[in-house]
Formats: sequence, structure tokens, C-alpha cells
Amino acid sequence: MKMDRRALLGASLAAGAALPLSARAAAPSDVAETIELWPGSPPGGGASDKPERIGTEGKGKGALTGVSQARLRVYRPRRPNGTAVLIMGGGGYFRIQVTNESQPAGRWLASQGVTAFELIYRLPGDGWPRQAPFADAQRAMRLIRAQAKSLGIGPDRIGVLGFSAGGHLAAMTAAAPDAERYPRLDAIDSQSARPAFAALLYPVITLRPPFDTTQTKRWLVGKEATAEDTRAWSVETRVGPAMPPVFLAQNADDPIAAIDNSLIMFSACRQAKVPCEMHVFEKGGHGFGMGEAGSTDVAWPPLLLAWLKSRNLA
Repeated sequence: MKMDRRALLGASLAAGAALPLSARAAAPSDVAETIELWPGSPPGGGASDKPERIGTEGKGKGALTGVSQARLRVYRPRRPNGTAVLIMGGGGYFRIQVTNESQPAGRWLASQGVTAFELIYRLPGDGWPRQAPFADAQRAMRLIRAQAKSLGIGPDRIGVLGFSAGGHLAAMTAAAPDAERYPRLDAIDSQSARPAFAALLYPVITLRPPFDTTQTKRWLVGKEATAEDTRAWSVETRVGPAMPPVFLAQNADDPIAAIDNSLIMFSACRQAKVPCEMHVFEKGGHGFGMGEAGSTDVAWPPLLLAWLKSRNLA
């Protein structure tokens, strides 16, 4: 029996409705709906080895762990302008910073007329295979594009935005949209996963020395990774002429993902003749989310909006 795309989305929504609230962290009150990515068990095997929760203290405060089921949380604007963004919070692939990164980004984008999709992706740090977040991001792009018309979105106006390790995930999705991350399941998977643009905030780009000290490197390839492994999972090695336009913003004093990550990405885009705009702020460290009071990094949201407008995307 064949199902059309609307029916497939309905099945995903039904799957989400059937998931007990106790099995996952509650969505923010301004989320219009939650869409499950996979009809049934996700590809690749594995499972979370811990309950889903949002941290309340320390470095994990506001971060989601124990992701049990990959899904999208949708922030709908009152007056949609036809652009959509898939948002990926950071957290080193062992947690997702939702409170400080993906949720406020979703709210801000919706306030600007952009339909925002917050990706709750499976984490290798929870026991899922390392391909899991990349399969989730690829499937999410295809699902959004498959439903673009019904959602009031231009299929050629869907971008990605990622913070820190979420920036790595967003950048890999943009640089290698056709990589075979999972076996194709249904009509949704006939859609392209290539975004129209990639906005990367203090991203992890390279896993190669001497910038291989991040949690991203630990959870994706491990301490004993081969040179081929670290090369394969370093974004700069995947950048080519088909890469969509890139926006970069980072603080020069970032102690977690060195500013060299953005510089490496800018250089790779320049060599491939990919349009790229980069903003480097003097200080403010890592994880500034929508911008920290007292730091010039608060300028990045209006700078991104201006960049999108210059490309007729906002």
C-alpha cells in the first residue's frame, strides 16, 4: 500500500502522539507541534542508555540528554515569509543545549517570519551509533522539503543553523547532503537534503590536530581515531563547489572550539568559491547562544538577518 507525503507526515505525528510524556522532555509551550522523524524504529540500531531529561545544574544546565526518539519541534511565525531553518543545538554529541541555544533561536527566527524546526537528534554519547545524528539531520531536511508546500515554505528556502557541535552537524549536512546516512525508507527520502544556506555559530569544524581536543572528536571518532577517521569527519575535507552559502560567527577567545575552526571553514569555502560571510568578535568565549550581555557577540542575530535579506531569504 502506497502512502502520499501528507499521510506519511500524519503517521509521524501519530507516532509522536503515542509516545508517553514520561519518555521524553516536555516541549516549550510555544512549540506548535512535534514531528517524529522515523516511522517506527530508527535505522542503524542502538538506543539511549539513560532516561531523557534536561539538566538543572553545572555545565549541563539547560541541556537535553537521553534522547529517546529523534524529532522536530516546530516554531511557527504569525506571518511566514516562506523561509525555514533547521536548528541544531550544540553539546559535543553527548547532550543538546536546548535552553540557551536551539529554543531561543527558534523563537527569534519565528519572530522574524521564519518557520523554525528545532532538531532533537540522537546522541552517540547516549549509546546511539555515530551515524545517528547525521541520519536524523538528513531525514529532517528531506521531511521539511517534502512538506514544504503544506507548511507554506519555499522548497529552495530551507537552511540550517547550528551551534558548536550542532554547527558541525549542520555543516556536515550542508557539505555532504547526498551521503548515504541510512537506507531509504519511503517517498520522503527521494527529496534532496541540501540546505539553501548554513549559519554556523562557534562551530566545531575540524577534528584534526592540533584542534582535536573537543568532545565532538571524542564521541564521533574516539581517542584512538585513525588519521582517516578524523579526516572523514572534518567538515573542511567535504567542502566543494556544491556547498551552499555559509554564515560564520564566533568569538576570538573561544576556549572550546578554537577560532581556527571558523578560519578553516572560511578558507575551505574561499578555495571552493562558495559564498561565505564571517564575523569574529573580540571576546565572550564559547556557548554565547543568542549573545551575551556586555559582549559584541549580541550582534550576530541582526547580522544573520541582514545576510539572509541580502540573499532574498528574509
